[in-house]
Amino acid sequence: MAERVVLHVGLLKTGTTYLQKRLRASRKTLAKHDVLFPRWRDQIDAVIDVLDIPRRPRPDACNGAWQQMVDQLRDWPGTALMSMEFLGPASAKDVQTVVRSFGDVPVEVVITARDLNRTLMAMWQESAKNSGTEPWPWYLKAVEEGTGEGKRFWRQQRLAVIVERWAAAVGISNVSVVTVPPPGAPREILWSRFCEAVDLDPTWCAPVEPANESLGAAAAEVLRRVNEDLAGWEIPWPSYAKVVKSKFAKDVLGTLRGEDLTLGMPVPDWLHHRAVSMRANVEATGVRVIGSLDDLAPVSVAGGTPDEVAVEDQLHIAVRALGNLLRLELERHGDAPLVRRGT
Repeated sequence: MAERVVLHVGLLKTGTTYLQKRLRASRKTLAKHDVLFPRWRDQIDAVIDVLDIPRRPRPDACNGAWQQMVDQLRDWPGTALMSMEFLGPASAKDVQTVVRSFGDVPVEVVITARDLNRTLMAMWQESAKNSGTEPWPWYLKAVEEGTGEGKRFWRQQRLAVIVERWAAAVGISNVSVVTVPPPGAPREILWSRFCEAVDLDPTWCAPVEPANESLGAAAAEVLRRVNEDLAGWEIPWPSYAKVVKSKFAKDVLGTLRGEDLTLGMPVPDWLHHRAVSMRANVEATGVRVIGSLDDLAPVSVAGGTPDEVAVEDQLHIAVRALGNLLRLELERHGDAPLVRRGT
């Protein structure tokens, strides 16, 4: 039986992709140190199963996946670690179901959290990467008022509520909050904080390239507009994820950040007040914090919002993206990579 199960239920857009990528790259090394990090696809299927997420792909393949994951984690003779952000905002009922699945095995929970201003912009962009069409001003207003997409934002980011929900299932002493350091801080700080929470030696997992880089303001708006154009078509999610989210957004638009305005804005007064309230509520829970609650104070980010980007700049990014996309297709149908003239 496992000595303990550690669930990393990081909030969305809090460095989870980077942490998961690093853990995945060192699964064999971790196993040599008695730490199990299951196959990534198995973790996804398991959480889809236990939370009964209907809109995600491969529903049939997920049947029974949670019990298989529980058996795998329970049978490991050491520390069993799972990382999945879908678990963060799970309902109180689902949280209880997850924890009770492990029976007598001790369960610890690690929650990663980031300041609300950076998270707000990242969440809108993530919405666009997942076929969202809501313009930035509407999204911002919805979050302020807690309506429409704003409800989803707060369901994912109500840190104190999420802490209390998991603490009710495992005990507050078994919950840790890891804060994402402020802009400009070395990425290793987040990694070292996470390892402290999980009780891992940071050297067991080799560094990896940054993951899930954001788009610029113009590129994000171009993607949103493309989604509007595609909205009238029935596109299966796996196809959208492969072609639009991965190939177009990541491999094409993602390469143009150097030509684009950084997505950023000053901290709105209403968001500052929400953050002050959130910090007080988190502090009141008595949860263990690795890092500092000061890291959760919203910070202004230099740049601009999508509605501030000139149409000419959007056109520039759109044309460059189209050119890159066509180049990739030409290379795919040719015998060799294209070579720039004059090189």
